[in-house]
Amino acid sequence: MTDIARDLTRTVLAVLTIGLLIGATLWILQPFLPSLIWATMIVVATWPLMLAIQSRLWGRRWLAVTVMTLALLLVFVIPFSLAVAAIVENVDDVARWAKSLGALELPPLPEWAARMPLVGERLEAAWRELTAGGGAEYLPKIAPYVGQAARWFAGQVGGLGLVVVQFLLTVVLAAVLYFSGESFGEGVRRFARRLAGERGDGVVQLASQAVRAVALGVVLTALVQAVLGGIGLAIAGVPLATILTAVMFILAVAQVGVGPVLILSVIWLYWTGDVLWGTVLLVWAIPVTALDNVLRPILIRRGGADLPLLLIFAGVIGGLIAFGLIGIFVGPVLLAVTYTLLSAWVAEEVAGSVGRPPAAG
Repeated sequence: MTDIARDLTRTVLAVLTIGLLIGATLWILQPFLPSLIWATMIVVATWPLMLAIQSRLWGRRWLAVTVMTLALLLVFVIPFSLAVAAIVENVDDVARWAKSLGALELPPLPEWAARMPLVGERLEAAWRELTAGGGAEYLPKIAPYVGQAARWFAGQVGGLGLVVVQFLLTVVLAAVLYFSGESFGEGVRRFARRLAGERGDGVVQLASQAVRAVALGVVLTALVQAVLGGIGLAIAGVPLATILTAVMFILAVAQVGVGPVLILSVIWLYWTGDVLWGTVLLVWAIPVTALDNVLRPILIRRGGADLPLLLIFAGVIGGLIAFGLIGIFVGPVLLAVTYTLLSAWVAEEVAGSVGRPPAAG
């Protein structure tokens, strides 16, 4: 009994020590965890692209990492940082613009717009429903919440300095992961094999597929829609186009879509008497709004996963509350990985139960 008690004490103390070390490590790394998770997501999703660029740059890893880092800064981090800064700095303007929608009276749709081929009848029917009370009567009720949502978002994002630091830290960590991607990946696979044997490799593969599916199917689709919608807003002369583009991107990631912003912008143009550009933006908004129904499923399947949209929506909102702005991307990734692994585990258990012979009576 003495040996058993000694072994039990040793085991308990070992487990407690390991638990304390893990807890202390996570506590120390807590400020860096959102940026690290986001950087990992970016590297996993763009790793094939980085290898392709490396092969075209004479096999030089440092050149490929430099190109990828500059691309992250120029294409994503800097524009998104400026857009978030514009939202935070112009929250009051957004609230006033939303409040003005409450007093809006819609004019009739021009006859030439109703006679447009292919889309004229649909435009006329939709506009008739809107002006007849199908949607216009709700604008005074919805408008105050737009300003409240903008203020809530600004509060969740926090200080602009912290956002910039998180973005820059993400870029730095992504560059480090690009440089040593193979060694990091092998370390993760060894750890997974240590925990689950040969199944560990399968788990790592499923997790990478979930990350790539979110990055390709959700984030890339939202980015394309927001950019196209922002181009339309800028050409039509809608004020606060930069802010509205950022809002469209966030709404598209959250699976709400860019439609609300584009529809309100079209209504605002008609309300101000700019019928021509209002109609142009309306025609432009139709394919942009419907683009996610075509592009997102293709990209998600190409990423190798099948994710419910409700899970993505919950991940965006919960991630924003838990991690701030970076949580918009971190939240869906974490939930997608968890969902993919649980689905694979349940499917494997069900398959094993079906193939198992019945017990003797």
